[in-house]
Amino acid sequence: MIKQISIVEAVSMIEKENPLIVDIRDAGSFANGHIENAIRVDNENFQSFVDSADKNKPLIVCCYHGVSSQSATEAFNRFGFNGYSLQGGMSAWMLSQPVVKT
Repeated sequence: MIKQISIVEAVSMIEKENPLIVDIRDAGSFANGHIENAIRVDNENFQSFVDSADKNKPLIVCCYHGVSSQSATEAFNRFGFNGYSLQGGMSAWMLSQPVVKT
């Protein structure tokens, strides 16, 4: 079972635990707004991220609406992460939280 995390829980985790934040959306969507300190991960850089990231930190995975992030979270967890899928994805995050544009 994939652990899901609400926006409120994610904000609290970000403030207290400095988790890794992975955004699996396309490059254009990421550039138009993402969670501060998020890392965009796709098929091209997945393995290098897995090899270099701190697996002792919790991991929040976000996508567009919180659907694709569930299977992505499962994939990260198979590599030793303690991952959470962000409920509602970035569409929910942007309704109540600030985003960074790049």
